[in-house]
Amino acid sequence: MKKVNLLIIFIFIMFSCGNNATENNNENNKENNNKKTSNMEHLTSKSFKEKVFNYEINKEWKYEGELPCIIDFYADWCGPCKMVAPVLEELSKEYDGKINIYKVDTEKEQELAAVFGIRSIPSILFIPKEGQPQMFAGAMPKQSFIQAINDVLLKTNK
Repeated sequence: MKKVNLLIIFIFIMFSCGNNATENNNENNKENNNKKTSNMEHLTSKSFKEKVFNYEINKEWKYEGELPCIIDFYADWCGPCKMVAPVLEELSKEYDGKINIYKVDTEKEQELAAVFGIRSIPSILFIPKEGQPQMFAGAMPKQSFIQAINDVLLKTNK
């Protein structure tokens, strides 16, 4: 009986170790692929003022971009932010040429986080080409992003 239990434990450990190595390799491959094909850009306060809104010059909202955009205010340590990141990666590829997706690290860009009153993350800012931006707080599923993109940014109302 002890031999059977030890054998089961040994098989379990071997399976777990092998499975983790495979998962790690898959994650590394995905990460490398995303780096090569990602359409998302990390904004600094300087690039934000050039591409989105120059809050130092303009007191009223004036979008500087050519395409509607989504801005993900996140932090590396945030669990829900990590859940949203791959969804935004997918959407950046699916909507390439139709919208821009930007990321703002709230730890590095505290000035931007303060300007927009970011108190919880992830906070997602949807900015249409014309009109006022809309902020959503918390992790959203992909379908909710798609609906917001169509209704708020592209105004297709499918």
